[in-house]
This record gives sequence, C-alpha cells and structure tokens, in this order.
Amino acid sequence: MLGAAVAALLPAGRLPWLWATAVSWFMLYAAATLAAQAMDLGVLSYWMGGWTPPIGIEYRLDPANALLALLIALLAAVVLPFAGPSLAAEVPERKSPWLYAALLLFLAGQMGIAVTGDAFNVFVFLEISSLATYTLIGLGRNRRALTASFSYLIMGTVGATFFLIGVGLLYAMTGTLNMADLAVRIPEVAATRTVHTAYAFIVVGVCLKLALFPLHLWLPNAYTYAPSAVTALMAATATKVAIYVLIRFIYTVFGPAFSFGDMPTVQLLVPLAIVGLLSTSVVAIGQANIKRMLAYSSVAQIGYMVLGIGMASTLGLTAALLHVFNHALMKGALFLALGCIAYRFGTTQIDAFRGLGRRMPWTMAAFVAGGLSLIGVPLTVGFISKWYLVSAAIELGWWPIVAVIIVGSLLAVIYIWRVVEVAYLQPAEDTSRCEAPLALLLPTWVLVGLNFWFGIDTRVTVGIAERAATLLFSTAAGGAP
Repeated sequence: MLGAAVAALLPAGRLPWLWATAVSWFMLYAAATLAAQAMDLGVLSYWMGGWTPPIGIEYRLDPANALLALLIALLAAVVLPFAGPSLAAEVPERKSPWLYAALLLFLAGQMGIAVTGDAFNVFVFLEISSLATYTLIGLGRNRRALTASFSYLIMGTVGATFFLIGVGLLYAMTGTLNMADLAVRIPEVAATRTVHTAYAFIVVGVCLKLALFPLHLWLPNAYTYAPSAVTALMAATATKVAIYVLIRFIYTVFGPAFSFGDMPTVQLLVPLAIVGLLSTSVVAIGQANIKRMLAYSSVAQIGYMVLGIGMASTLGLTAALLHVFNHALMKGALFLALGCIAYRFGTTQIDAFRGLGRRMPWTMAAFVAGGLSLIGVPLTVGFISKWYLVSAAIELGWWPIVAVIIVGSLLAVIYIWRVVEVAYLQPAEDTSRCEAPLALLLPTWVLVGLNFWFGIDTRVTVGIAERAATLLFSTAAGGAP
C-alpha cells in the first residue's frame, strides 16, 4: 500500500511502471522467503501492534495461504514487466501514476486477503482490492469498459455486503473475529439458526466474488473490456483469492463436520459447479471475441475448483488447490498472448486472427501452448490438476463426475481449435510479419514455460497442495487453523 502511495506521487511516464515492477519483484522475494519458512515451520503468526489475538489482528501463514501468496507475487512479477508497453498503448500516459497506484492497491488487497487471520480484515482487503479493480476495468479503451466496471461494482458490493452480514452474525454469536478463535467457538453455537444464516451469507457472498455459476454475470464483460495486462492479472489472481476464502471458511472456520454435515454444501456446490462447467464451456464456443471466450472459459474452470472443494475429501481439496495454482499459470499465459495481439491490432475479435500463425508465430505458438494446458494435455499443468480431480472422483465412486470432466475438456478442445483453425488454416489479407515486441513476448513465454515446467516436475506444487489439504483437514479435526 505504501508502494501505491509512492506511485501516485511520481510524474507521468515510465517511472510509475518501473517503480511498480520493482515493488512486484520485492513482493516475490518476500513471498518466496515466507513460503519456505511456512513449509519448514508449519504456521507463521504475526500480531499487529503487539496486540495478542484474538483481541488484536493476526496475520497467519500456513502452507495453504503461502501457496496463494506465492502465486499472487509470481504472477505480479511476470505481468508487471508486460504491463509497461501494453498499458502505454491502451491507456493515456497522463493516467499512468494513478493506473500503477491502482495496480499496487489491487495487489496489496489480494496479498492481505491471503495472509490475514482476521475475518473482518478479509472484508477490508476485499474492498481495497475491489475498489482498485473497478478503477482498472474502467480504464479500458472501449467505452463499454465503464458499464462493465459499474456492473462489477454493483455485483461486487452485493457480494461484499453478504459477506459482511455473515461475519457480523458470527461476531454476534461468538464475540470474536479471529478465524482461529471462531473455529474454536462456533461448535458451541453451531446448532443455532444465526450461525446457519451466517454460513449461508458468507458462502453466497464469496461465490459471487469468485463468479460461480449463476453468479458470474459480471465477469465476462469485466475481462473483455479491461486493459490487457489488467485482465491477465485479474484472471490469474482475483478469482483464485476468492476460492481461497471459500476454502478457508468452509474447511477451517466452520469445519467440514458443520459445512458438509449440518449444511447442504455438497448439494449446493457440486450441481452448480457441474452446470457452470458445461454450460459456460458451450457459451465460450460461440464467442467472436477471444477475450470474451476465455472469460467464459474461466467461469468453467472455476467449476473444476469448486467441484474439488465440494468433494469434501483430502484428494479433492488437493485437486482444487492444484487447479487454483495451475489455472492461474495457463490463463495468465493465454491472456498475455491476447495482449500481444491487442498491442498490434487493437482488437481480439476472431476475424483479426486470420493468418496470424504466420504473421505472429511466437505469439500464436504461446496461445496454442496455453490452450493445450487449458485442455489438459499431458506434460502441462492442466493435465496434472485434472488428473488429481479425476482420481478424487474415482476415490469417492463419483463416476458421472469423471464423465463431466472429460466432456468439459472436449468442449475446451472445440473453442481452442476455433482459434487455431482461423490462425493457421485461413489466409491473411496482409502477409507481412508483425510479431509482438520482445518486451511482451518474454513475460508471455515465461508463463508458457512454467505451464510445462510444473506439468513435468510436480514436486513443488503437488507437495505444497497435498500438505495444505492435509493441514486443513487436520485443523478441522481439532487443531487451530
């Protein structure tokens, strides 16, 4: 947040971008260091102002949110270098100090949600991140960016209000806002209607923030009309943080016994995840704007994550956490490739893709590689998380879910193939080469490389996800979250 204040005071031009990039790289160093300590020590705890929890605000890091914080920092460190030339072509230079201040505020909100151990603090950081996001979406060059931002503001405010009401009801029943303390006190009042109502408000509010079907209507326009680098950062981090909040409240604050025993969580989340996964994949096939196509694809991919959460098993939760990390890599690479095309042509309509396989070979190769990961082809991260999801479904004997995952992947083949066909099999009117600059290609290919690296060497991602899932279940059995 201090970095955002400094960015707002810098003169317009390249300086705010360079400052924001330096901040993102320091953030990656700090997140990697803390993640390593969390893996060694189990849980890190910091008390704000020296006030001991549950009275004071606690920041708490375990393998689950260490993975999320590392993901946010990694994506920011890759996307910010891309943002310089990309946003310079899409946003007037005079707005650059406020643009990068908003980007850093967005990242501060996301990191705050990831590391806080206080339920009310989650709401505060949600709003910091959301207010910055409304601004960033509204900076898109299409005038419809303003209506997309306003729509997101309305839906986001409704979601935040639901979440705040739920937290308020929990405070009324337990007298605490510390999530570890809530987990200890909720079982004493779990049978009351107030706690049941609080659970419903929190789950619905968070599901609106994470764009679970049918609460996803704000997302397609927001992703389509936001500046390219902003879309890549939002798609890779914002919904993932909301998924983490859902996991944290279901598994550690309320606990699986309450969430899956007293409340109809499985009956609610699993059907919505399945319908969302299939229906939005079908809608994606018919989109003429490729950014919009990937936006609907993101709603479908959220279905995979929620499906893993709804399985209420260690393997299912491992698959959900893996897909949170892996989907951020694959969707980040795809949106950065689209950012390269928007830089050259100012549009991402499918008509502009004719012959791009020869005109922009490196950009289209990056898009195809990201598409293979999205489909779930072996040696990519998409295959790893879908493999774990299928394994979790088989473990539970949910064979129809296996079919749903396979059908969802086949639908992804169709909408990715539409782009490949136009780019490689249809001729372009202008055959001259117009490849994106190296400054845009390099970050794009870094994410493409990570898609294959973590698709081949899964020790880090699978190791952290398995340990986090085990910890979330063990804390639910009696330990402190």
